[in-house]
Amino acid sequence: MDKFASMEAFAQVVRSGGFAAAARKMGVSRSTVNKLVINLENELKVQLLQRSTRQVNPTPTGLAFYERCVDILAEVEAAEIAVSQLQTEPKGTLKINAPMSFGTLHLGKAIAEFMAQYPDLQVQLTLDDRFIDPIAEGYDLTIRIAQPETSPSLVCQAIAPISRVLCASDGYLKRHGLPNHPLELREHSCLHYGQIVTGNQWQLINNNQEYQVTVKGVFCSNNGEVLKDAAVKGLGIALLPTFIIKQELEAETLAIVLPDYQPPAVSLCLIYPLNRHLNTKIRLFTEFFKQHFEDK
Repeated sequence: MDKFASMEAFAQVVRSGGFAAAARKMGVSRSTVNKLVINLENELKVQLLQRSTRQVNPTPTGLAFYERCVDILAEVEAAEIAVSQLQTEPKGTLKINAPMSFGTLHLGKAIAEFMAQYPDLQVQLTLDDRFIDPIAEGYDLTIRIAQPETSPSLVCQAIAPISRVLCASDGYLKRHGLPNHPLELREHSCLHYGQIVTGNQWQLINNNQEYQVTVKGVFCSNNGEVLKDAAVKGLGIALLPTFIIKQELEAETLAIVLPDYQPPAVSLCLIYPLNRHLNTKIRLFTEFFKQHFEDK
């Protein structure tokens, strides 16, 4: 049995959510993929996949094995690249996931510049504001604006700090007044990320004093530019990264609220599976990304 081929087939089935989709991505027949996975299960003497007529899901053992497979296959790819002397001329596809607002505002030109340096490399960029697990969803790396976290299976590199501020339109502030303390935000309409119930906790810090405020409002969204537009229209106070509202602050269509109170620090982060630093595509993109955004 070709164990690496079987592991690749199994990993592709988990990423794709089924045998047919995995077969299409691998360019082989569905029966071939099925046979490879069955051989792997027989070899390991465990059930890796829970099969039904509608979907295929990894068993708990299968999910643990999948995470190891991803690391092993990445090591094999890195070794093949080293042997074929592709360290300076990467080829293949680099799959990247990034937040919608940051992607539309900053990534287009940056990735075009990166691809100009490496013309044999293909980049597949997906913009999505939901949390992405690069291992489970088959991405080489993800870009996120968050607090860096440690993980046994992921590398999270903080590239640059991201400033966030409370902001509102002059029209809103004239109608409802300017808050002077974080607790006064409870009496205002606040525009926030996530769900009405779960995304309404704001934390602000002043002189090492932390304030946890449960805010309320008539509108929330998982996209910063949508919240910015709502704030400009006078719907309430928003907590947003300055890179989204830079033009509005300069044009004075939005004003900073409670400037002495800051939310917890977040960073522009690159996240990728452990050991993928050996992958040439990821290494080169990481180096480029740092140079492009570290001092901005």
